[in-house]
Amino acid sequence: MGGIFFNSDFMIKYYLGILISLLFFNQLLAKNIDIQENIDLSFKCELEKKIIKNSEYNYRVFFAKDLDEKDLNKFEIKSQQPEILDINGLSSFLSETLKLSVKVVNKNVILFKAIDKNSNYSESAIIDRKTGELVHEITKNINSENSEKDITFYSCSKKEKV
Repeated sequence: MGGIFFNSDFMIKYYLGILISLLFFNQLLAKNIDIQENIDLSFKCELEKKIIKNSEYNYRVFFAKDLDEKDLNKFEIKSQQPEILDINGLSSFLSETLKLSVKVVNKNVILFKAIDKNSNYSESAIIDRKTGELVHEITKNINSENSEKDITFYSCSKKEKV
């Protein structure tokens, strides 16, 4: 029944293609800040899978049932034109980072990226506002030949603000 979508080689190539597209999109941005809308959104996100690349795993896929990680019960995004973007509930690094290096908000996607002051750790994420698909990437040891990546996939639905 699983067919092509449960073939791990296909899945790795599929998600690497998405990742490469995101990185390529990021490089093509003429402007790293492009906030086209004021938003105040809250999401509940269900963990789907995680791809890990480190000294032990070479882009190995782990499904939610195999991970100790939890869903995101309160992931919030607020933006205000021309360049304010606040992220809460995805990671403490992104919540505490005052300077996101990339901030894009439009009717289709929200894209953001932050890099630590030593340029050795980064986090980025993109959420498709129509489908609710969220991809969160963490890169550690950027300046090392042994860099590590965690790429986490979520399925999100909008929560009503109370």
